[in-house]
Amino acid sequence: MSSNSRAETATLKVGDVAPDFTLKTENREDWQLSNFRGKKKVVLAFVPFAFSGVCSTQLPSYEAELGRFKDFDTEVASISLDSHYSLNAWAKSMHTSFPLLSDFYPQGKVVDLYGVRHPLGMSNRAVIAIDKEGIIRYIEVLNSPADMPDNEDLFEALRKLK
Repeated sequence: MSSNSRAETATLKVGDVAPDFTLKTENREDWQLSNFRGKKKVVLAFVPFAFSGVCSTQLPSYEAELGRFKDFDTEVASISLDSHYSLNAWAKSMHTSFPLLSDFYPQGKVVDLYGVRHPLGMSNRAVIAIDKEGIIRYIEVLNSPADMPDNEDLFEALRKLK
């Protein structure tokens, strides 16, 4: 992990139980973290804003690697404070097939639960990997919203969980 990120959040560290939550997808469907317990690993990608430049590069990079995530038996989901309306339009523009979760109302409930709220009010750019038992095994919180997470570090962490 590079010096432009940290390996814990304001509320969580590696080894903690991932707090459960339910959010709406871009298609207004319920998505609940605990539905994957005992079944799949989960990667949560917290992003600051739909349609922003770095976010619009980060999420397609995950889409391009979905086969690799599947090889590691891992579900990917993105979380932002954007409404499901904007996330739906964004998903269509990027041609993503994994869930984009809206933490719009109440504003930032999950962002705050996971301790990744940026001082300016949006989510920090952060990636959290959770094992099948619901334990956090990897955290990367970027110090600047303009920085990209390290996908190879993430895949190395997932490989170790295999």
